[in-house]
Amino acid sequence: MPEATKKPIINADSIIQALVPNPVRDKALEALHALGCQIVEESIQWRDAFPSGFFNHEPAVLLRGARGREEMTQEQLALATGIPRRHISEMENGKRPIGKENAKKLAQALNTDYRIFL
Repeated sequence: MPEATKKPIINADSIIQALVPNPVRDKALEALHALGCQIVEESIQWRDAFPSGFFNHEPAVLLRGARGREEMTQEQLALATGIPRRHISEMENGKRPIGKENAKKLAQALNTDYRIFL
C-alpha cells in the first residue's frame, strides 16, 4: 500500500480562546488550571496589534475588495451608482471620503451593508 505523501496536521496542544463574563472569570481560570490547562496570556483587540494609522484607509480597502468580489470594474460600478469613475478611484485610494449617501449607493450595487464604508 502506498505511503501518504503528506503528514496530517495533528497538534497535541490546542489553543482555546473564550470570552468570559468578568464575574466568573476567576472561577473559569481556576477550572481550566485544574484540568491542566496553561494560561498563556490575555489577548488584545486586533486593531491594537497594528501600528496607529494602519487602518486609516479601511473603507477604501473594503470598497476595493467588495468591487473585486462582485467582479465589477470601476466603470461598471460608476454606471450602477451614478458616481463618477474618477470619484470611485479616489475613494478606493483613500483620497476622497465615501460619505453616507455614496456609501448607500455603493452598498446597493455591491450587495453589502453601507455601514462598512463609513
